[in-house]
Amino acid sequence: MPDIDEKRLVDLFETLVNVPSVVAYYPEIDKKLEKIFARMGYDVTYDHKHTLYVKVPGADHSKTICFGAHLDTIGMIVRHVEPNGWIEVRTLGGVNFHSLEGENVYIHTRSGKTYTGMVIHKSHSVHVFDDAREAPRDIETMRILLDEDVQSAQDVYDLGIDHGDLISVDPKCVVTPAGFIKSRHIDDKACVAALIEAMRLLKEEGITPAYNTWFAFPIYEEIGHGGAYVPDVVDEYIALDIGLIGPHYHGTEKSVCIGAADNFSPYDWELTTRLYDLAKAYGINACLDVYYRFGSDATSALRAGHDLKAAVYGMGCMNSHGYERTHIDAIKGTCALTLAYLMNEA
Repeated sequence: MPDIDEKRLVDLFETLVNVPSVVAYYPEIDKKLEKIFARMGYDVTYDHKHTLYVKVPGADHSKTICFGAHLDTIGMIVRHVEPNGWIEVRTLGGVNFHSLEGENVYIHTRSGKTYTGMVIHKSHSVHVFDDAREAPRDIETMRILLDEDVQSAQDVYDLGIDHGDLISVDPKCVVTPAGFIKSRHIDDKACVAALIEAMRLLKEEGITPAYNTWFAFPIYEEIGHGGAYVPDVVDEYIALDIGLIGPHYHGTEKSVCIGAADNFSPYDWELTTRLYDLAKAYGINACLDVYYRFGSDATSALRAGHDLKAAVYGMGCMNSHGYERTHIDAIKGTCALTLAYLMNEA
C-alpha cells in the first residue's frame, strides 16, 4: 500500500471545499479539476450531464469499474425577489435552514458575476419580533439579504441577479490540531479529495489498476440523479459518499463506513463483502451500516435501470448536511480502501 501524505490530502480537501459547486454549478470546479488532473497527467472528458470522467486502462480489460464522488453540494436557487430586495429561494438538496440561518452565501449569476449575502429569517431579531425564536425555518420564512445597497426588487435585478441564479454556502473550513475537520460540504468534497489522492498515487507509484477504471465526478447527486446515467460499459459502480453517525450506526468520525443498504435498496452482496474484507486485510478501520435517510449515486444508477453491481463507502461524518465534522483518519482510510480495491491484492 503506498503511503498517503496526510498534509497533501488535507490541503487538497481545503482547496476543493473552497471552490463553489452547488448543485448544477460546475464552471469553477471544472476549471480547478481540469488543472489538477492536467498536472497529474490525466485526460478529462464530460458527458451531456456534465459529469467529469477520467478513464484509466487496467491490467485486465474484462470489466470496467467506475468510482464516483459527487462534486455538488447542497444550496439554494433564486426563486423571486421581494419588493424590499430580499431574495426568496428554493432549496437544492436536503438543506436544513436551522443550520443555515446567519450563514454567508454566494449568488452566482449567468453573467459570471458573484455577489455575497447572508441567510436570514423574516423575523430576524429577538429584539424586534415576538416569534423570532419559535417561528418555523423553511422556504416560506427564510430569505437572502444581499450585501449590496439595494432597496427594491428592481435594484436587485439591475445588478444582473435573476430567477434561477444558484446560491452556494460558505464552507467555513477549520482543521484542528487533533486532526478533526469542521466544514460545510465534507459531503462530498472529502470523498472527492480521497479519490483524487488515490488517483495521484496510482501515477506516482506506477500502479496499473487491476481492471479498466473510470473515475466519475457528478454534479447532481444532492437532488437524486447524479448517477442516473452510467455508460453501458460499466460493470461496477462504487460511490464514495459520507458515512452516517448516530443511534443504530457503527460509524464514527475516524472510521470508513461501508453501506450495506440505503433507503432504496441493499447494495451488492458480493461487492460490499469484498470491500469489507479488503478493509480488514489492509488494517483499515471500517464498519458496515444500514442507512435510513440516505441514497447515493450508486443506487441512482440502479433506480435508472443500469445492469451493474453497486456499492458505497466513505468517511463517517458528524452533523451531516449541516456544519459537518470528520477526522483526517477517516479520509485517509477512504483513500486507502480505494487504493486497496484498485490494486485488488487482498
